[in-house]
Amino acid sequence: MLHVLEQFGRLLAICARAPGGRSQLLLLAVVIALELGAVYTGVRLVQWTGEFYSAIQKVDGPEIGRQIGIFALIIAVNSVRGLAANYLRKMLEILWRKSLTDHAIDLWTAHKAHWHMANAVNSRIDNPDQRIADDCRIFVTRILGEALDLIGRVVGLFSYLALLWGLSNFPLSLGFIGIDVDIPRYMIWAAFIYVALSTGITHLLGRPLKRLLSEQQRREADFRFSIARWRTASDEVALADGEEAEKLIFRNRFAAVAQNWRRLMRRELILGTFTFPFQHTVLRIPLFVALPGYIAGHVAFGGLMQLAMAFSNVVTSLSWIIFSYRDLSELVATSSRLDHFIQAARTATALRSNDLRTSRAGQSFQLVDLTLQTPAGRRLLSVSDLSISPGETVALQGPSGIGKTTLTKAIAGLWQHGSGQITKPDGSWSFVPQKAYIPEGDIIDAAAYPAPRGRFDNAAIEDAIRAVGLGHVLDSQGEKVCVNGKLDQLSGGELQRLAIARILLHKPDWAVLDEATSALDPASETAIFALLRNRLKATALIIIAHRLPEAVSELRVIELCHEPQPRSL
Repeated sequence: MLHVLEQFGRLLAICARAPGGRSQLLLLAVVIALELGAVYTGVRLVQWTGEFYSAIQKVDGPEIGRQIGIFALIIAVNSVRGLAANYLRKMLEILWRKSLTDHAIDLWTAHKAHWHMANAVNSRIDNPDQRIADDCRIFVTRILGEALDLIGRVVGLFSYLALLWGLSNFPLSLGFIGIDVDIPRYMIWAAFIYVALSTGITHLLGRPLKRLLSEQQRREADFRFSIARWRTASDEVALADGEEAEKLIFRNRFAAVAQNWRRLMRRELILGTFTFPFQHTVLRIPLFVALPGYIAGHVAFGGLMQLAMAFSNVVTSLSWIIFSYRDLSELVATSSRLDHFIQAARTATALRSNDLRTSRAGQSFQLVDLTLQTPAGRRLLSVSDLSISPGETVALQGPSGIGKTTLTKAIAGLWQHGSGQITKPDGSWSFVPQKAYIPEGDIIDAAAYPAPRGRFDNAAIEDAIRAVGLGHVLDSQGEKVCVNGKLDQLSGGELQRLAIARILLHKPDWAVLDEATSALDPASETAIFALLRNRLKATALIIIAHRLPEAVSELRVIELCHEPQPRSL
């Protein structure tokens, strides 16, 4: 329980410390005050019940009419209060959800944490998209709903207890084997005993719900991800006639969803065998408990109804766990998933290798005694000493599987497995992978990425796009070409040209091209490198490839190998 409360505290602290957190706490105070108004309404209705039924017992027509008017006024005021509380609570929900979502996204994207989390050995963080999009929403909705409900019930409990204490000022007389026992204010003790037993049974029957609800969220996210993954690879699946294989994957994923759903159904059925009758008898049991006092003549009919309503309110306040057990289980499961995600994002870059060091210094790029390994410890490639000067063009060549892409990740500061020293000079760096990422938006947005399009003139962006041979995309479809409308259906070669256009726009001091022209024919590849050298004379080009580009002037070639020394060709 303490661990769960600590998770709640950490997540709520994020909301409180976010921009506007103080004003949101003030809004929370207003919502709490409005919710507590329901307690006053409940107490007033208990009092009204006694007065109304007493008037009925006396057949006092004018008083009955007056009490009906009072009832209408109470309900009208309470309706306004309830609507205002609900509106302001939903406003607070979206503000807190924004704070949590922004915080989670900031941590996930800071210092490449998303990459480290996805590639960590034995990572237990699954479906980060689901944790950010769904868990933030569920946590805020549930924590606000249950916390406000709890506050209202606790305050209401004391109010209703005081009322019940004053009303039940008579004992319950019992006789057993010749022994007479008087239980003073028996309705107070009956309420606590009744709810304590009911709460224990509820927890015993519903305890597995937390695990099942968490597992259901994970399996639903896995199913959704498998469909989204196929959508992004529609061309590849269609060309491979892979629809039947993908259908099997979908069915297996959904079978896992349905399997856990059935377990959840069975557990909720078991829990419902107790909670369902409890919820439908909790309003009648108080009347049965109060009847001995009425039969003994301690209270009149109006007092009986007043006692029953006060007892019912006490039992309802004490039964918070019973009524909210499933929602509380979902809240605990969600807060655990979300808290683990945030903690993992915070520490994602902390477990770096002490043997592989990356620093910023000097004027040239240097690799010293560098050895890269797989997470299992298998050696990939080694470089004993390599220095690249600004504006130089260097090709790092090696066979497939030696770790060329891994070297790109190590230079970028991502790869952690290995030893040696990587020294990067100050200045701007751009990394161009074999397959360029296409963001949402039109071709202008895609060319300017990762900068916003407003950083460049549209004329400069269009010039770069035409320079790499993509003028036909602009001419035929213009800026309306977007990721959801065919930009992601450009050929592999066109995507690589688009990535080169980004380099032309950003003009980095250092550019690392990892198989960045592998989809181009030799003539096009030669033209692209000539374009880069002509327009970016001050940029150092580090070309990582399994084959050498043709006709590149002043090209220094380094052959990558497993042994710790490069050979210049």
